[in-house]
Formats: sequence, C-alpha cells, structure tokens
Amino acid sequence: MDREAIEKRVKEIVVKQLNVNMEQVTPESSFYEDLGADSLDLVELVMAFESEFSNEVAGEIPEADADKLRTIKDVVDYIHSKAN
Repeated sequence: MDREAIEKRVKEIVVKQLNVNMEQVTPESSFYEDLGADSLDLVELVMAFESEFSNEVAGEIPEADADKLRTIKDVVDYIHSKAN
C-alpha cells in the first residue's frame, strides 16, 4: 500500500474520531497539541487504526509502539513500514 493511500485513510479516521476538520489534519499535526486529543482519544485512535489497518499491523499495535505515535506522520510511517 502506498503512503498516500495510508495517509488519506489515517486522516479520515482522525477527522471522524476527534471531530476535527480535515484542514486541521496535516502530516505534522500533533494529536495532543494541535488536534486536542487526550489520552483516551489516543487509545481510541490506536484501536481505530488497528481495525482499519489490521492486515498491515498484524492485528494490533503494541503499546510500546503506540506510545511513539504522536503525529499523523508518525502513524503513516509506522503503518507504511509494517505494510512493506
């Protein structure tokens, strides 16, 4: 799967889960600082990413990896690396 397709799907999930506008969601957007997420939001986002990208991430994202996912780019890079 290419990076653009992953990024598009990640952004759509973030918009839906955090109830933000697509314009707010850039690769550099921080879940906490820029998009107003709290720790529960991040857990729910990780679960949504696991569901959407279950084939790419082999069903789950380990907690140690999830803790490193701070921006949209982090998530896209992580999923892209697991998909290839």
